[in-house]
Amino acid sequence: MTQHSSQSVAPYLDIHPEVAAALNAGRAVVALESTIISHGMPFPQNVEMARGVEDVVREHGAVPATIAVLGGRLKVGLTPDELHLLATDKGVDKISTRDLPVTVALGKHGATTVASTMRIASLAGIRVFATGGTGGVHRGAERSMDVSADLLELAHTDVCVVSAGVKSILDIGLTLEVLETQGVPAITLGADEFPAFYSRRSGFKSPMSVNTPEDAAHVLKAKWALGLSGGVLLANPVPEDAEIPADEITPHIERALGDMDALGLTGKDTTPYLLGRIVEITGGRSLDTNIALVRHNAAVAAQVAVAYAALG
Repeated sequence: MTQHSSQSVAPYLDIHPEVAAALNAGRAVVALESTIISHGMPFPQNVEMARGVEDVVREHGAVPATIAVLGGRLKVGLTPDELHLLATDKGVDKISTRDLPVTVALGKHGATTVASTMRIASLAGIRVFATGGTGGVHRGAERSMDVSADLLELAHTDVCVVSAGVKSILDIGLTLEVLETQGVPAITLGADEFPAFYSRRSGFKSPMSVNTPEDAAHVLKAKWALGLSGGVLLANPVPEDAEIPADEITPHIERALGDMDALGLTGKDTTPYLLGRIVEITGGRSLDTNIALVRHNAAVAAQVAVAYAALG
């Protein structure tokens, strides 16, 4: 990826003192996205989840850095008041990498997607990022050309993304093909089958797998030491006691997709709508699963970050 000097980025970047101290000391830091707060869950579960996930990162020995754009400033690490703003202010936009310059220049608020969180984390020097599920190739992409910017960002930005796999509302097979084309290692932790967000099994064999977070940290070290730029997708299956098996969730996803098509929704509005509609259809069960997998991903990401920092 293109390198940016700290001097050129500094006028736009605010790193929380706790995060800055950890980075300066070479300690483990885990980036966290903010779209899940503003557009992925209802209030008050969203702010409770955000605070809880930060606590999970700390419990596993790393410093959390929730990322957003507030008043045009790139924020790496948020105060409790800033978290609450993201959770309650309906004027917060969902922003990907393409939206960053406009959001910054116009002094607006933006909740960052996987792609824009990766980019800001990289600018701050953070190498490990925990999210819920990664974006990918949307169903019907052969007609719509709707492919998430997350995949392109993974191809160019040196950050490891820990997720529960690709969101099961997407075309997982095509997503894995695009990741292969872009040279992005898609690695599953502790399993041979690639996970599907709500479900531990997707029906697709994982391209690669590792057994422990420490193994994953060694992969990151080797990749970047070899001069292979770009990120790594570390797929972490949802805990067994929280999963919704594929045969149970698939009819709900199909129903939500049909409802979305009837409304004519496209682009960046689709994922928030689908996740919200699936919460309604499942009577809240999918929200419980979402919270559980995010917390699990945060724990694993912290372990990877700690192991990576120890490698020097």
